Amino acid sequence: MQLFIFGLGYSAAVLAQKLRRHGWQVDGTGRGGTVAFADSAAVHAALARASHVLSSVPPGHDGADPVLMHYGAALRSPWIGYLSSTGVYGDCGGAWVDETATIGSGRRTARSDADLAWQALGARVFRLPGIYGAGRSAFDRLRDGTARRLIAPRQVFSRVHVDDIATGVIAGLAAPPGVYNIADDEPSDANAVIEEAARLLGLAPPPLIALDAANLSPMARGFYAENRRIANGKARRVLGWRPRFRSYREGLRDLKATTSPTSDSAAPAILNADQR
Repeated sequence: MQLFIFGLGYSAAVLAQKLRRHGWQVDGTGRGGTVAFADSAAVHAALARASHVLSSVPPGHDGADPVLMHYGAALRSPWIGYLSSTGVYGDCGGAWVDETATIGSGRRTARSDADLAWQALGARVFRLPGIYGAGRSAFDRLRDGTARRLIAPRQVFSRVHVDDIATGVIAGLAAPPGVYNIADDEPSDANAVIEEAARLLGLAPPPLIALDAANLSPMARGFYAENRRIANGKARRVLGWRPRFRSYREGLRDLKATTSPTSDSAAPAILNADQR
C-alpha cells in the first residue's frame, strides 16, 4: 500500500508515522516528504505508483487549489482524500452543525470551493476544526508567554487532537467517498483550554483582556467572529471512528504526561485547519 501526500506537514506526518508502522510506504511533498511539488515528473511518477492519495494543501492566496490546478488530471488513484476545514460552515451562532449544513457563507469561500471540487473527484473529505498536539498546544503558549484570555462572550469552537485526525483518516481508508467531520466531543471557549493547561502546570492563568484591546490580526479577529459546534456523528456511524481524546481535558493530560517542557514552543499553539 502506497500513500502519496500533498503537503506532508504537521498533521500528515502523524498519519504517515502510524501507517508506516503497519507496512505502508508513504511519501509526499512538503517539509516531511522527498518530492518537490514543482517537480512535475517526480510528482506524476509518484502518483502513478500510489494506491492512495491525500492532500492537506489549502487554497493559495489567489484562491485556487494548487494541487487541483497542477495535478488534478493525474489523480486517478482508487482512494483520494482531502483535509478540509470546518471553517467552510462559517458563523453558525454557536449551533451544532453536521455535514449536511450549507457551506460557503463564511470567510473561507476559497476553502469551500476547494472542498466541493475534491468532493466532485470522489474524495473522502475530512473537515477539521482547531488542531492541537505535541509542540502545538496551550502548554506551549503558557510557557513562551503568548497565551491570552480574551473576553468573548458566547464564543465557542471545536478542536481535535492531531492523533485523532490520523485515526480518522485511517478509518476512512475503507469508507465510501463523502464528507466527514473529525472533531472532539466537547466544543468550548478558548479560555477554558488555557485555564485547564495553566492548572495542570501549576500556573496562574493570564489575565482577561477585552477583545477590542487585544490588537488581533484580521485573521484572528475573523476567527472570533465565527461561532459553531461541530458534530462528529457521521464519522462515528460510517467510519466507526471514536476520538481518543474526547475533550481538551483528556488531550492536555496526555500531552503533559508524554511531552517534555522543551517541545517545539515556537510552533503555533493551536492550528486552524489551514495551518495543518
